[in-house]
Amino acid sequence: MALDWMAWTWQTALFFALLFATLGAMTGLALLRPETERVGMLGLPTTRGDRLFLTLLGAAFIHLAWLALAGEAPLWGASLVSLIFGAAMFRWA
Repeated sequence: MALDWMAWTWQTALFFALLFATLGAMTGLALLRPETERVGMLGLPTTRGDRLFLTLLGAAFIHLAWLALAGEAPLWGASLVSLIFGAAMFRWA
């Protein structure tokens, strides 16, 4: 199978591996402990899957804003902000 159509790097492969592992873990968690909606700081009922989607979307925007504002600075700061954002989303959203 030729994969030369995409610039696969170890970082890209790691990203997709972690994304699929997260989706697998969320599926396993949903099978073991069924989801219930809850209303948090967003003011609308969300499930774990909703909060995961919002966290991934927010992390993408945080990284884009970091690139726009910090330019060539390393992305570790944006990743740290994204982790804090994700923790807050799963705790209070």
